[in-house]
Amino acid sequence: MSDSIVLRGGTVLTVDAQRTVLTGHDVLVTGDRIAAIGPDLAVPEGTEEIDATGGIVMPGMIDTHRHMWQTSLRGYGADWTLTQYFVWNYLEWGKIFRPQDVHAGNLLAALEALEAGVTTTVDWSHGLQTPQHADAAVDALQATAGRFVLAYGNIQDAPANWTADPGFREFVGRRITPGDDMLGFQLAFDVTGDPAFPEKPAFEAARELGVPVTTHAGVWGATNDDGIRLMHEHGFMTPETVYVHAATLSTDSYQRIAATGGSVSVSTESEQSAGQGYPPTWALREHGIDVSLSMDTSMWWSGDLFSAMRATLGADRSREHLEAHARGDTVTHSALRAEQVVEWATRGGARAIGRESDLGSVETGKKADLVLIRNDHSPVSFPLLNPHGHVAFQAQRADVHTVLVNGRIVKRDGRLVDVDLAAVRAAVGSTVEHLRATMGEDAWQAGMNPEIPETKILDNPYTYTDYRSGATHQV
Repeated sequence: MSDSIVLRGGTVLTVDAQRTVLTGHDVLVTGDRIAAIGPDLAVPEGTEEIDATGGIVMPGMIDTHRHMWQTSLRGYGADWTLTQYFVWNYLEWGKIFRPQDVHAGNLLAALEALEAGVTTTVDWSHGLQTPQHADAAVDALQATAGRFVLAYGNIQDAPANWTADPGFREFVGRRITPGDDMLGFQLAFDVTGDPAFPEKPAFEAARELGVPVTTHAGVWGATNDDGIRLMHEHGFMTPETVYVHAATLSTDSYQRIAATGGSVSVSTESEQSAGQGYPPTWALREHGIDVSLSMDTSMWWSGDLFSAMRATLGADRSREHLEAHARGDTVTHSALRAEQVVEWATRGGARAIGRESDLGSVETGKKADLVLIRNDHSPVSFPLLNPHGHVAFQAQRADVHTVLVNGRIVKRDGRLVDVDLAAVRAAVGSTVEHLRATMGEDAWQAGMNPEIPETKILDNPYTYTDYRSGATHQV
């Protein structure tokens, strides 16, 4: 393999601070860095050349919230509500996933992310019931060429318990290296709003370890303003904190997030379909809160950020039009533009995970995580008139021609490189067979549209507290 690669003659979406677009430019990669950007670049002898003419060169996309362990059940919950998701994963069947099942799901998710041009993914891994499950998750991530952040969580136990478990601490010491370029680390848990604040020890563990917390906030029926208030009053809201969804919060909560510099990971397909609340980009823009995008879970939705960008533009604009019509008014200029969601899918994700200095844009000196969108066999590939709009509304994973991560080509000519999909398919098949056999055929079929147990109170799915917050939700 050559130590240098040049993408020739493409339209470069730099996603720099000015959102600069460069036409007919080359991008030279040397080692793991972007060495130069310009027209007709002179390159070192032996440089591998990739024709980007007629295509778009953009930063690798960054997904800040994906439950990768669930990917072996792709599409299983297509008709679920959020309550049904809670029933299936929290109360009934999430506990039957073995370490090898977490491995299979993570491996499949990692590859589908890379294939779609998502070069960095936050694995919101709340299925880590044991350190062995965590080892399996990391083994799968490191078996691919992608860049990841392991957000360690365990929905089957209280955050205060699993973060104090010696096995968890031993895992962190053994598998997590501070400053690791390819594998970051976060803690992933939610805050119920219980006045006793049972999650406090988990926040203290994160502080002791020096790692950020990512949390599902503002989720209708599960997490609310009380959780945000408790975090703020105890000093646990930091610029590194990532609030996922944040769709049913009050002005006060948004102000607290803005004041402490946190960011929100918006999963528009999820919020629209599952019921966490209306996708909150309109409120986040109003309060000046940084935004990144995510896909949530392939048990329901697509695993690419093209879908996320498209859905996010549609949801934000739909609300804008609806509110204008209610006032007897007409929207003449859209408040949210395509270039903004492209930034959220790239630089916004880099900012959320603390990597904006070297990821998220095409700039000299930054890491060579790059995507070439080019599909000469598709009539949708031309004309290329509005590059940001093309990425947000026209492109799809089949148009991802080349992907580089850390200067290494991981997808070439529309195909993943050095990947044994047959082996991945076999591992996923084994997981599906195990789940189906353990559940039984009736439960397996019923699980696609599960009944809600009358004896369970589901307005708070977190079983480590008796606190019930259903009366305090605010839209």
